[in-house]
Amino acid sequence: MKTTPETQVEAYHASGAWTDDTIYSLFAAAAQAHPDRLAVVDAPDRANWTGGQPRQLTYAEAADEIDRLASFYGALGLSTDHVLGIQAPNTVDAVIAFLAALRANLIVAPLPLHWRQKNVLDALNAIGAKGLIAADRVETRQVAKSARDVAAELFSLRFVFGLGKDIPDGLIELGPMLAEMGDDLPPLELERDASADHVATICWSRSGSETAPVARSHGHWTAAARHLLSEADPGSGHRFLVPYALSGLTGIGAGLMPWLMTGGTLHLHHPTSLNLLTAHANDVEADYVLTPGPLAQILDRNITRPQTVIAAAWNVAAPEPGAFSPRHPVVDLHVADEFALIAKARGSSAKVQATALGKHGGRMGCESGPALVEIGLHQKDGSPAAPSLKVKGPMVPDFGWTTRTSAVFLPDEDGFIDTRIHVRPVDGGIAGFGIPGQYAVGTGDLGSIDCIYAAYPGVRDAAAFLVEDSVLGARLHAALVPVQGTVPDAKAFYAFLDAEGVDLAKIPHRVLVLQSLPTHEDGSLNRERLTLRTQRLPAAVA
Repeated sequence: MKTTPETQVEAYHASGAWTDDTIYSLFAAAAQAHPDRLAVVDAPDRANWTGGQPRQLTYAEAADEIDRLASFYGALGLSTDHVLGIQAPNTVDAVIAFLAALRANLIVAPLPLHWRQKNVLDALNAIGAKGLIAADRVETRQVAKSARDVAAELFSLRFVFGLGKDIPDGLIELGPMLAEMGDDLPPLELERDASADHVATICWSRSGSETAPVARSHGHWTAAARHLLSEADPGSGHRFLVPYALSGLTGIGAGLMPWLMTGGTLHLHHPTSLNLLTAHANDVEADYVLTPGPLAQILDRNITRPQTVIAAAWNVAAPEPGAFSPRHPVVDLHVADEFALIAKARGSSAKVQATALGKHGGRMGCESGPALVEIGLHQKDGSPAAPSLKVKGPMVPDFGWTTRTSAVFLPDEDGFIDTRIHVRPVDGGIAGFGIPGQYAVGTGDLGSIDCIYAAYPGVRDAAAFLVEDSVLGARLHAALVPVQGTVPDAKAFYAFLDAEGVDLAKIPHRVLVLQSLPTHEDGSLNRERLTLRTQRLPAAVA
């Protein structure tokens, strides 16, 4: 399935921004060139946060598993352009399932790990998914059980698979099933040859107040990764350490794709502590470590290998980061939701550099390679708000996917897509950092979250508000006004939200108990004063 207009496809190929490489063909080329090289390795503590023991595969072993699983998909009736959802943390099994789906010409819809049953149900329904793969658990959450319940409500979902050890009844456990079928699987038959111009994935934008599906072709993904590699240059066959799940632009574009395009070894990590991430990087002598930007300074101080490249991923809507003089090569990644990834090597500078408006391609700009993304600013006439980032180019996704949501991003007359992400303009560019909290939970979402909190028994009024955090950008807090004569129990409040299946991104970090909510002169809620109260009344914060 193609969503990019043919004239654009031809222009991208003519410029060299797109090639004929598919995501799977990149893996196949590496497997053919280096069959005995270690390809993908589980985190040593895998059993602590998901089912199954740590695994590691060479390229030849991984290629065999991918081929067999792709044939299994085909034997079940999943065919070209069917959509397969995947909700699983960073494991060898998840990587194999992802690549096998692309090998079978399926479209992969990776789902964020924090999504609950309702989020998954709405998303899969919107894109017409035919199958779903779910890990047995992610830490204490029973993801596979939720997947089974999704299947019971979504009749178009024909197959639900489980990864891990404790798979509930009603799910097909992939590992034992493949072992049982052995060599009896029929050869994979494809309805058409794989093409880099066709849709490979559907990820999920959160720049607006709703979630919208974002279709990306193989060409979009290779363009994004090429831009990063032009700045990071970790070399061929090197060791990549990736703590991001394969569910969006950062995890796939800055994690999976650079590994595939350089034929190295992918070491997987699940972030439970900063010390574990640093130790993991040192233990495997990583050449490239992908990390949230606010953690880059600590990693730079504690990673022992001086040539390790630290790829620091910054949400363009996060607060402005502090400066530090790096001991290691640092590449700052300006991540604009699911729209664009702009990489910039920091060099000897202690600060994250502003990103210039205009075209970006090879190192130091498009003059050393084809333009891979072009950025500009969109300002509504008469609006006092900061301008929003607009983007276009070979790495920018197309929004031709049929969806039941109203959050559809369409290009303007010049081909730019308004990301709705607010940024701060500086001297011909953008600082890259704007309104806190626009990423996981936007300010437009807070009103609906108020209603969720207010539904807790014994509460007569409630409000959600954001508090700036030096690491996460912003944390969500809750203010509760109890019914007279009652005192809300914070633990019971969290248990209520969990029982209601509230999206984990909407679970507050802390709870503030007040006699009334502050308001503006016009009577509207004053969330800014709530933010200030978290500092003035620490004893009232649970």
